[in-house]
Amino acid sequence: MRVLMFGWEFPPHIAGGLGTACYGIVKGLAYNGVETLFVMPSASGDEDQSAARIINASDVAVASVTSSVDEFLDKVRFVRIGSNMVPYVDPEEFHELVESERRLQNETFSRHLGTKYKFSGRYGSNLLEEVARYAMVGGTIAMEHKDEFDLIHAHDWLTYLAGIAAKELTGKPLVVHVHATSFDRGTEDMIDSRVFDIEKRGMMAADKVITVSDLTRNIVINKYGIDPSKVVTVHNAVDFSGREDIDVQRGVRDKVVTFLGRITFQKGPEYFIEAAAKVLKRTRNVRFVMAGSGDMMNQCIRHVARLGISDRFHFTGFLRGAEVQKMFAMSDVYIMPSVSEPFGISPLEAMRTNVPSIISNQSGAAEVLKYAFKVDFWDVDAMADNIYALLSYPALARFAAKQGYDEVNRLKWNVATAKMKKIYESLVNA
Repeated sequence: MRVLMFGWEFPPHIAGGLGTACYGIVKGLAYNGVETLFVMPSASGDEDQSAARIINASDVAVASVTSSVDEFLDKVRFVRIGSNMVPYVDPEEFHELVESERRLQNETFSRHLGTKYKFSGRYGSNLLEEVARYAMVGGTIAMEHKDEFDLIHAHDWLTYLAGIAAKELTGKPLVVHVHATSFDRGTEDMIDSRVFDIEKRGMMAADKVITVSDLTRNIVINKYGIDPSKVVTVHNAVDFSGREDIDVQRGVRDKVVTFLGRITFQKGPEYFIEAAAKVLKRTRNVRFVMAGSGDMMNQCIRHVARLGISDRFHFTGFLRGAEVQKMFAMSDVYIMPSVSEPFGISPLEAMRTNVPSIISNQSGAAEVLKYAFKVDFWDVDAMADNIYALLSYPALARFAAKQGYDEVNRLKWNVATAKMKKIYESLVNA
């Protein structure tokens, strides 16, 4: 079994959990006898290729992969069609507008033939433009390697258009993997309709949709209108191979409670701060760490200052690799108070480091973790009570750490990807 996989990032250069998950997936697939061609926008050359062959989209020139540009544009139906058309015109005017738009697309695509794009591979202001260009390059890659894979697997909305292009041009089955949705990144009135449309197109075009939790599966079915029969949950796992226990010396005797993740609405950082303030009214022998970066960073700093707990609160900025493991090693309690979390790998990583963890009921991880403490994200009183209990009762903390460690070591990518392989086989052999 061979798969063409479209991702956006891959260790060691990652900005979030997506790259980490992709790494675990390709390693697990290799264990289960699946070969992976992994495409990413901008590879650095130092990625681990022991389990997957990396294709750097920035090195691939857009080629004329069909007999004509018109044929390409006809096959790849996601290209913009009449984005500036007025709703009420007579048939002749409508025909002229359609033809004008078609000619514009033809000319634009013709200019791009033979072009190599230098993708940033980041999440900048031109992200949607990069997503569209990635789709064009993805179509080229799919045609150039069409004899080297049996199906296509695209991760999250950033790669769905590339997956659609590959499917339309090769006729091979498409699996899209939903790690998060627009409804996880903000409230309904904050949703970017352009991203939502890409997400829905990807899900509709897919032969199977894999979601990282039942929580996400319900969103895909109910918010995007996807047929439940083609939506399958495969819970995430964590790759612990090659990790060593880290012995760190803390510069303080206080206990340490850690929040580690993007400092955004989705992750619930303000609830962590409110709970910290409540704990500090009961004990002062504790410090709170917010590790990460995001658009709510300055807001959170001001929030901490208003509550008068700045001397007990630390902001580390974004951590990666060994820094993350060191932070876990220094922690006595880890907390993930997410408002909406499709899964959430970080509590698994914390529990693997013998750190008792508190997670929100509004997370996919809550579906598989029995020995993490669970609270509703908005219930800062319960959150504070759990933090205080784990800090104040050593026997409880030891029990949670021991049981949690044993539990997460049973959540392996080899098992999760064996389920993915069965999904692949059902499509290829259909």
